[in-house]
Amino acid sequence: MTTLLGRHARNFVCLVAFIVVAACSSPQPSGAAPYAAIVQDARTGEILHAENADTRLHPASLTKMLTLYITFDEIQRGRLSLDTLVTVTKNAASKPPSRLGLKAGQKISVRYLIRAAATKSANDAASALGDHIGGSEAGFAKRMDATAKALGMRNSTFKNANGLTANGHLSTARDMNTLGRRLFYDFPQYYNIFSRRSTDAGVAQVRNTNSRFLDAYTGADGIKTGFTNAAGFNLTASAERGNVRIVATVFGGASTAARNAKVAQLLDLGFKRAPANAPTNVPPVPSYSADVEAALMAQADPLPEVEGGAGKTIRLQTAVAKSPRPVTRPDAGKVAAAEVAVAAIEDSIAAALAEAVGGPAPAGTMDAQAVAAASAAVEPPAIAPPPARPETLVAEVAPESAPEIPAEVVVAAAPEVVPEPGTLEAQAVAMAAEPTLDAQAEQFAALPDSALPGDELMVTEPMQVAAVLAPAASAPPKRNAPIFDRVADAPQARAVEEPVVIRLSTSNARHWGVHLGKFNSRSSAERLLLKTQLAESAILNDGLRKVVQRGGGYDANFMGLTQDQADLACRRLQARAVQCFAIGP
Repeated sequence: MTTLLGRHARNFVCLVAFIVVAACSSPQPSGAAPYAAIVQDARTGEILHAENADTRLHPASLTKMLTLYITFDEIQRGRLSLDTLVTVTKNAASKPPSRLGLKAGQKISVRYLIRAAATKSANDAASALGDHIGGSEAGFAKRMDATAKALGMRNSTFKNANGLTANGHLSTARDMNTLGRRLFYDFPQYYNIFSRRSTDAGVAQVRNTNSRFLDAYTGADGIKTGFTNAAGFNLTASAERGNVRIVATVFGGASTAARNAKVAQLLDLGFKRAPANAPTNVPPVPSYSADVEAALMAQADPLPEVEGGAGKTIRLQTAVAKSPRPVTRPDAGKVAAAEVAVAAIEDSIAAALAEAVGGPAPAGTMDAQAVAAASAAVEPPAIAPPPARPETLVAEVAPESAPEIPAEVVVAAAPEVVPEPGTLEAQAVAMAAEPTLDAQAEQFAALPDSALPGDELMVTEPMQVAAVLAPAASAPPKRNAPIFDRVADAPQARAVEEPVVIRLSTSNARHWGVHLGKFNSRSSAERLLLKTQLAESAILNDGLRKVVQRGGGYDANFMGLTQDQADLACRRLQARAVQCFAIGP
């Protein structure tokens, strides 16, 4: 009996042992996701520690860092603003938790979607951004792949904007660390969103999923958590102590606490190994392929809806068809002088022809006026009491060549007022007082023969008689042109040319400016400056458009403004959903 019981006991023990061995030998899922980690000096880009850093794994919600990077880039390119209203698609509204609770057809501004995706890690908010920018989930995935390649993320491919598990949606610890460093350097104006413990997401107040780590680790200021069953607990963190900034990424943590502890350990390792003083090597501007860059720079659709107003697209034709050589600008002074010279020559020719023909001067000319003034018995109207002229005008004979002239030759002149020298009246009086050629000839004929200088002086030569009778010193030279110019032909006083302003001085308290953002290319910055100046010409026409290359990008600024102009410009631009801030001296 004992033997039978013993046999049954042995069989039972053997059966249990067999079951245990079979259970142990069969494959069992471990329940833990693959582990990967990397530590990097954010200043220099040097890798301080790496473990499975290039293994392609599920990134989970670390994907949202790339979604936000592309959103910031769209804002910088001017195709989005923080107040742009996004219509939630059915695809976005159907995403599982974590969620903001968006409904299909609902409209919500970009700023709230950014806050929800960055802090609460809301899948519906991230998908709403992706669908709006890419047109669809697949379209945005292509944009994500192109941007990842331009940023140097060589082992990443993406299928959605939120990071939910999907075939082919994979990345590495190295690539995600690269992306975290890029967010800090490429968009410092938005980086503070990752350190907020809570924020207003429009439809709800949301808390940061990374609050525990931010509160526990000194110097931590971001960046993003992630979790799925396939990925485990992921985290890309950044912290700064003194002059040192470290970025670390962990994939495959067993729990939130274990992940946070591991990241803290890695950051401590980074601060220990990184030098206290090291040069900052800012990452270069992303280099997109030609076709991708052409698509990104293509003309955007009309501006999206903005709460409280409608947008209007300003399309600029910047292609130059031809560039003709500019025509030389004439000198106004030289042109006026040339016109006066031509008029004088014409008058001289006309006077010479009139004198040669011997006919009367044309009516209305200055010569005709002079003749009328000489023959008129009426004295010209007195303008001002001038000094008295000599009472007599005596024609003297050249010494040793002409005899004495009788008293009859003396021409008596009645006392009269003499016009001011140089005026038209003075010239007319002088011409009237001068004896004509016929009068001189008659005077010469009345002289006795003994008074004649010789046979060579003939009465038939009135010009020679005039030369003898007229004193050489007092006779004015003969002019073919009119004695005095017409008023219309007198050269006008040259107007003082007003200075042409080609550069606005920054003196007189014009040391302020307006900063509109940082861009990846100079053309993007210049296009936004011109577009903004056209839209706000009343305020910004006094400013200078200035693009400054700094930190791997191009800052778009308006300079040369007063403080009041800069503040007013920013308020007006912010009211139109354009991000800006004033720059002080």
